[in-house]
Amino acid sequence: MGLFKKKMPEQEIPAAETEHDTSVGTAADVEAVMKKYDRESNTRIWEGTPKLVIRILMAIFAAYCIVDTVFLNTLQEIRLPVFVGMILLIGFLTFPARKGDTRVNHMPWYDIVLLVVGPGAYFFYAVNAEEVIRMSARVMQNHLYMIVGLIAILALVELCRRCVGLPILCVAGVLLVYTFVNLMGTNTLQMTFYQVIRTMFYTTNGIFGGPINVCAKFIVVFIIFGAFLERTGIANFFISLANAVAGAAPGGPAKVAVISSALCGMVSGSSVGNTVTTGSVTIPMMKKTGYKGEFAGAVEAAASTGGQIMPPIMGAAAFLMAEFTGEPYSQIAVRAILPAVLYFTGIYIAVHLEAKKLGLKGIPKDQLPKLGQLVKRIYLLFPLVLLVVLVSTNTYTMAYSAALAIVATIVVSLPDIILDGVHNSPSAGIGMQRSLGDLGAMIFNSLEGGAKGSITVAVACGVAGIISGCITVTGLASKLLSAIVSLSGGHMMIALVLTMLCCIVLGMGVPTTANYCIMAATCAPILMDPSIGVTKMAAHFFVFYFGIVADITPPVALAAYAGSAIAKADPMKTGINATKLAIAAFIVPYIFAVSPQMLFIDVGSSFEVVQICITALLGIFGVAAALNGFLYCRINPLFRILLIAGGLGMLIPGAVTDIAGLVVVVGVVLAQRALAKKAAAA
Repeated sequence: MGLFKKKMPEQEIPAAETEHDTSVGTAADVEAVMKKYDRESNTRIWEGTPKLVIRILMAIFAAYCIVDTVFLNTLQEIRLPVFVGMILLIGFLTFPARKGDTRVNHMPWYDIVLLVVGPGAYFFYAVNAEEVIRMSARVMQNHLYMIVGLIAILALVELCRRCVGLPILCVAGVLLVYTFVNLMGTNTLQMTFYQVIRTMFYTTNGIFGGPINVCAKFIVVFIIFGAFLERTGIANFFISLANAVAGAAPGGPAKVAVISSALCGMVSGSSVGNTVTTGSVTIPMMKKTGYKGEFAGAVEAAASTGGQIMPPIMGAAAFLMAEFTGEPYSQIAVRAILPAVLYFTGIYIAVHLEAKKLGLKGIPKDQLPKLGQLVKRIYLLFPLVLLVVLVSTNTYTMAYSAALAIVATIVVSLPDIILDGVHNSPSAGIGMQRSLGDLGAMIFNSLEGGAKGSITVAVACGVAGIISGCITVTGLASKLLSAIVSLSGGHMMIALVLTMLCCIVLGMGVPTTANYCIMAATCAPILMDPSIGVTKMAAHFFVFYFGIVADITPPVALAAYAGSAIAKADPMKTGINATKLAIAAFIVPYIFAVSPQMLFIDVGSSFEVVQICITALLGIFGVAAALNGFLYCRINPLFRILLIAGGLGMLIPGAVTDIAGLVVVVGVVLAQRALAKKAAAA
């Protein structure tokens, strides 16, 4: 789950315009589609007092995470079990055992049992942590501890099934069986079983490994920050800003979708959530302009997904990557610039050419927000700027910086809250009371939203720890490396393709932050091996990119499905269109894996940087035009092939490829222009 919640915007599209519009899906349509495809959308229905109690529990959990991460120095063997135990507590209260359970305030007996024994197992570990440390391997001689460990593992797996889905569980299940067989040796069946339980629960090679530690230290705080940020109205601010900048251009609404989704997705970390949030505004606008439903849904899905590669925030992935690679955050953000620009340039060019092909107009200027008025609300960006500055300068830790950014978010929300309270009240005293009440409600809702958004990511990170632990304990990493080297014959490109497929498959339904944690611990080290030869930064960017594009890659393209639900379009066609639009995300990672200069690694001079940027942008123009099939006029198949070849040539850093690609692309552009003039004259 990302930083923004799956919530419909409260404004931008007047009700009169959408109320009777049957060409776009309603919130109910979107919810139905997401409940069908997205595990995270299947939640229990609570009303009245039970709902209030659960909301309070979530708010307390979020507040605890901030305080514990920033101010406390709790022993890790206590801190992590408490964290996971609380996740299981709110998780079982949130997610039912099966899809389609619409009963209100209902929790079956077996869920009540899980609610008690699941979190209880983790709290038991936290209480007895010091004894477990003293016992070390002798913990396997204590049957009670082994039963508790088994319950804890099964409870986490069951919650993962409910809110994440089966793909990651299938991987974890296969690896657990492999670990069991690998450890069998001369041990008895019981001792081998106990050894697996100890490894996965009572050591740092399992559930409480790197992924959940990173989640508890960083991810949750950033999710809570995003929940606060959302309630300042920043999503609507980004949409309005995009409208002011690009709304009047040909096919304006699609360009608005690209810009606003890039900005919203940058702080979101959720492809699906961002698609629903911004798409509920942009997709109806695109359809009214003249774009087909499957294209409109695809634009929003592709742009929302790409928001997570957009620096400087990258949906919190930039901070995670800094932790995993040991590289400064500022370098991560800089290296991400060119690939992100190429990604969104490709989409922007595609929607522009589609608008030209269909003869579409923009939104009349008198219907667009004024840029001067929006500048007055630029203070909404202050928390983001503050976070980036604090982290870039290493002034504070990432967690402490996020906490300060949360405080800043509360501060920037005060003017609107106070003004609303005063304007809507008969007296200043009542207005101030109302303002304080609204402020309290905003803080409470943000804490609750942050906690709810943390469940899926934390659960996936816990299971990711099991996967990583199995690989570490069994020495599978070296075996995987040998297998990949053998399959690839030592060729980097084949190894990259195998890694890409692994990332996409594992990314089907797995939150992108958790997906990156898994890939960073498993596939990235393989690519970094000298026999493959990918640099550390390129390897991490590679697995991150392909973990993300899983959200728009059929057959399980959750972001595309969300976009299709709003657009009332065919989900598969929407997914295919989204894949075409996001072609840069499939091409660019291979290029920077082979030529890390695209990430500004080993670049000799400023001139070389400028050259790489210009030629890469021209290259992505060629590829985007070829895939769209229109440039001044329709492009014949031969010219499309030439454009792709020329574009790819310029995307690959190097003088020879740049010159050859430039000649081909310019030649095709001139030929297309001549053909268009000839057709117009005829």
